[in-house]
Amino acid sequence: MGNWVVNHWFSVLFLVVWLGLNVFLFVDAFLKYEKADKYYYTRKILGFCSRTLRKQLDHNLTFHKLVAYMICLHTAIHIIAHLFNFDCYSRSRQATDGSLASILSSLSHDEKKGGSWLNPIQSRNTTVEYVTFTSIAGLTGVIMTIALILMVTSATEFIRRSYFEVFWYTHHLFIFYILGLGIHGIGGIVRGQTEESMNESHPRKCAESFEMWDDRDSHCRRPKFEGHPPESWKWILAPVILYICERILRFYRSQQKVVITKVVMHPSKVLELQMNKRGFSMEVGQYIFVNCPSISLLEWHPFTLTSAPEEDFFSIHIRAAGDWTENLIRAFEQQYSPIPRIEVDGPFGTASEDVFQYEVAVLVGAGIGVTPFASILKSIWYKFQCADHNLKTKKIYFYWICRETGAFSWFNNLLTSLEQEMEELGKVGFLNYRLFLTGWDSNIVGHAALNFDKATDIVTGLKQKTSFGRPMWDNEFSTIATSHPKSVVGVFLCGPRTLAKSLRKCCHRYSSLDPRKVQFYFNKENF
Repeated sequence: MGNWVVNHWFSVLFLVVWLGLNVFLFVDAFLKYEKADKYYYTRKILGFCSRTLRKQLDHNLTFHKLVAYMICLHTAIHIIAHLFNFDCYSRSRQATDGSLASILSSLSHDEKKGGSWLNPIQSRNTTVEYVTFTSIAGLTGVIMTIALILMVTSATEFIRRSYFEVFWYTHHLFIFYILGLGIHGIGGIVRGQTEESMNESHPRKCAESFEMWDDRDSHCRRPKFEGHPPESWKWILAPVILYICERILRFYRSQQKVVITKVVMHPSKVLELQMNKRGFSMEVGQYIFVNCPSISLLEWHPFTLTSAPEEDFFSIHIRAAGDWTENLIRAFEQQYSPIPRIEVDGPFGTASEDVFQYEVAVLVGAGIGVTPFASILKSIWYKFQCADHNLKTKKIYFYWICRETGAFSWFNNLLTSLEQEMEELGKVGFLNYRLFLTGWDSNIVGHAALNFDKATDIVTGLKQKTSFGRPMWDNEFSTIATSHPKSVVGVFLCGPRTLAKSLRKCCHRYSSLDPRKVQFYFNKENF
């Protein structure tokens, strides 16, 4: 290593300086185009391109799963290939026919006596299982395979939704997987002829005369073999460094003090936390990771921010949906106990950040999935308060689908304020919202029918009447397409996969083939 540094130090120094200069020039040019006022209009034109790029980054979880599937596929191929290899090794070791394979398999494993083996199976009594669990390559391979199986099976949607702790802890077996991958090749199971032996007895000249290797008159000598140096570290070094840097950054951010300013318990076991944190800055639709050390030191759960960027605090709504959330809600319900300490990491971006880039926006929330749209609606209220003329969005359609009536009370005050604000500003048509109740009985329907003529809805107290059942999406999209024949419509969903499938189909069906006419772009929150 020392000689290499002495011989190549100038080349390395030149390469580092050259790369550093290129990085500096790129960053300098990027900031110039990003910040300079003379490129303001250029950025306006190219804004759509950046939105398209961000849409691809929003599929990070999809990419993560794709990489996992490819790892599983190639792991299976790798294991099957080695099963065939060891079957060949075993048969060659058992052979007594004096063939080249049997001669090579009988080479000594005793390195102290000058032995140089090629077949990892040392004797006819050695089994494949013994080699698997006593060699570095075999043992690390078994550990990595078990870790991979546990990670993949525990990441299925059922386990992830119902037993998040199992998913969370099992997924961290990737540490053992990466460590195993780094040392997997050290044992040198697959070996090659040494350079010295190649020069002395090249296989193209000596392979056919293997029976004469030990003869004094022969120019061919018994070949020597060595294991290939491990190379897997080359593939994992950069990702590991990036991961460690990211964890250090997230640890630093999570250690900054979080002050809980207000705690609100809503119906349907929903907890609202309003918090402050020095230097915290957010955009609409973003989310944060939350940790409560008194419940679990290692578990971090994502929650969408329900506050607006214009507010002097940030808030989240937490629904009881598992052991961790139930324990958190229970801890805040205890009146005579100190408030649990909360750690926050983020915020992180989502597809909903682009909502104000569209002329027309369709927001669809299912249950607690309304949280990112609460942030958007609050921000709209503040923009109207400040008479923000830069607001590009001209119309918003908001659909909230709930299973029980109590859920509607979470943001009743917000919707009521928006109704009043729109009326006072003469923009009643800006927000068109529809509330759908899917869990209802005949008593609720009968009560609503008897009071239908009242000015406010009997279920929510809002002017907009609650609909029973689910939206007819074909009718809704057809109406929107007719009302906005030349607009770009952004459809945003925070809800289940089945609903996403229906909305994606509608976006495709009702988008015009003519790019100058109505186009629907589907965006889904991914957690």
